[in-house]
Amino acid sequence: MGKKQKNDQPVEFKSIKDMPDTPTSVGSMLVNKTSTWRSIRPVIIDEKCKRCMICWKYCPEPAIHPTDPPSVDYNYCKGCGICYEECPFDAIIIEQEGK
Repeated sequence: MGKKQKNDQPVEFKSIKDMPDTPTSVGSMLVNKTSTWRSIRPVIIDEKCKRCMICWKYCPEPAIHPTDPPSVDYNYCKGCGICYEECPFDAIIIEQEGK
């Protein structure tokens, strides 16, 4: 996992059109659980989470649910770390699988 850059600037979107296009492709991924690929797992820290849903937007699997707070479905999370890298509030930590 690369070193995460600190970003003290809040992320603001004036409308949904300002958000980047989602790389999510659900299709057969809803049937094929990918959790067996994972060696690390993201954990969302509720106290730090600002509910911006950037983690949900960038997740390439249907693994993050846009609830309040967002939740990770570990049946589909393959531990890619994209949510961790994209979170501007350091509200996601990475744990070794099995801990």
